[in-house]
Amino acid sequence: MKTKNYSTSFTAGESPEEGFASVTNVLLDVKRVEVNGAQMTKVQTIAVILALLFSVTAAAQSQQTAKGANKIEPLPRDLEIQLALSALPPHLRDNATVYVLNPEKGFEVARKGTNGFHALVARTGDDTFRGSWPFTKYRDDILYPISFDDAGAKAQLQVFFDAAEMQAKGTPPEELKKIVQERYRTHYYKAPERAGVSYMLSPILRTYVNPDANDNVATANVPHVMHYAPNVSNEDVGGANPTPEQLHYFSEHGRWQASPDPFVILHGPHGYFIQFVGVTERAAINKEYEEMLGRLCKIEEVWCLSQ
Repeated sequence: MKTKNYSTSFTAGESPEEGFASVTNVLLDVKRVEVNGAQMTKVQTIAVILALLFSVTAAAQSQQTAKGANKIEPLPRDLEIQLALSALPPHLRDNATVYVLNPEKGFEVARKGTNGFHALVARTGDDTFRGSWPFTKYRDDILYPISFDDAGAKAQLQVFFDAAEMQAKGTPPEELKKIVQERYRTHYYKAPERAGVSYMLSPILRTYVNPDANDNVATANVPHVMHYAPNVSNEDVGGANPTPEQLHYFSEHGRWQASPDPFVILHGPHGYFIQFVGVTERAAINKEYEEMLGRLCKIEEVWCLSQ
């Protein structure tokens, strides 16, 4: 008896509809088989059909499960835009470019600006890729409103874009951290080409407290400004790390009792010299965004600021 070799494949990028189309073509071919001296029994036919259908269904479910595990529920669009722009000082907000997160693709432009500043709310920040601690699960509680000038947008911002895009495509968290760290190591991500600034003046920030050491997360009320400081140490610029007393107060209240002196964070080519606003300025920002903070608190309890 002459037989034909029947096979079909269902790749990770193939849709369930395309997969079922492949199965249909195979079944049509089966009907055309010329049998010499033997017949395919009904049992054999059913077995082939069930095996093919199971293969397609399992592959489709596996693909959807992997992508679904990476998905983050987006903020209401108007709230996300408001939160992103809160990272900027008032005189830069109206003409800045704003991005919103599309969980299926990554960041998309919500409004094209003209002043060279860019703002977004990261749900997986660049500090995720610091340290050697295992990144085993995408968090859904990170809020990271940040903005960059044009120099920062061409350098630092690319990490945020790439992380969101790879997460949307279903990249496992462990793999994502490995990829980004390798890109840092090989200088795929360049340091800003000139002096510049990243504003993080939003009244709320939920992210890693000391990402070089561990994955502890906190919600903080710490509006601040960051100047690019590639390969600069505290000794180079006279920076002073917060005292143990200051850190203890911060860990309990999510804010500084009195703003600490400027210091360097995220040491290396993508380091920053960070300066926090004063207590009076912080209170004014909180007042301005009282309604926005209330909306966030209703969505997630961990987004409620300590009193």
